[in-house]
Amino acid sequence: MVQHVETIRRGFGSRSRGSLGGALFGFVLVAAGLVLLFMNEGRSVKRDKDLREGLETVVEVSSDEVDPAREGSLVHTVGHADPGPPLADTEFGISVEAVRLVRSVEMFQWVEKVSSTSRNRAGGSSEEKRSYSYERRWMDRRIDSDGFKVAEGHRNPPAMKYASATTVAETVALGAFTLSPSLVAKIGGRQPLPVESLDGASEEVAASARIVDGAVYIGESPADPAVGDLRVRFSHVPPGTVSVVAAQSGATFAPYRTRTGGTVELLEAGDVDAAEMFRRAQDRNRFLTWALRAGGFLLLAIAFSMILRPIAVLASIIPFLGRLVGMGTSF
Repeated sequence: MVQHVETIRRGFGSRSRGSLGGALFGFVLVAAGLVLLFMNEGRSVKRDKDLREGLETVVEVSSDEVDPAREGSLVHTVGHADPGPPLADTEFGISVEAVRLVRSVEMFQWVEKVSSTSRNRAGGSSEEKRSYSYERRWMDRRIDSDGFKVAEGHRNPPAMKYASATTVAETVALGAFTLSPSLVAKIGGRQPLPVESLDGASEEVAASARIVDGAVYIGESPADPAVGDLRVRFSHVPPGTVSVVAAQSGATFAPYRTRTGGTVELLEAGDVDAAEMFRRAQDRNRFLTWALRAGGFLLLAIAFSMILRPIAVLASIIPFLGRLVGMGTSF
């Protein structure tokens, strides 16, 4: 439901000054877009060379023992990732054997939505109407209601009583090796971890929480949540088989330094041979290259739109002509 409607009128002079300022900033965006595109192409080629060199030099080793003769070499090995003792969230009494334990907290809050419509008026002025509406929604971060246009009646709590948190196993073994923190961070496959009991939770949590559909609910009524109620879910990355391509460094691994100065350090879930791991890495490189290309061209499109904006503003002295010129410059 719309709570507040605001009308903003701008004269021709104000719009002209704003469009000229935007045009100057547009030239800055053009430079930024060109730099992004240029650096992306260089990054893509360099990454391709790094992966090709890695594929040519990688050697197979067993994870059951450390071979000193392979020290510093780029190796490929497969083994079971063993995280050691169970990870625990003592506040909520959760304990599980996992590489990573994730607590995700959401709070029921007010959220502001803004919509606007604008039209040009004769003489080059414009009129914009902004509508502010408010709805309650589960959010994984606190929304600062002090910045709302209509804060009264839409106040959110000043803080979330419990925060999201991630616990990572201190040591993850791979046979006779220990995975480096950077490789541990690459282990994916996160799965939901339903909460079955709060017997081990802190007294404060046990006194105010209940289990609803595998999640911890803190509030009066799960069927009719109030602003400030919390919903806590857990997930984990279970131990399993992983494949690694990295430089052997003692009984652990490190990024392999290529001739171009780049690095190779790969990890895939499951038993994946070296050739397939490098193929997947090349696929990720191509995807990132095209994503950054699209971002760069989008940035340039926005930049040129801003640069040409003063022409449309000047033509908007006659509203119909302004709309035509605006469509033309946008195209």
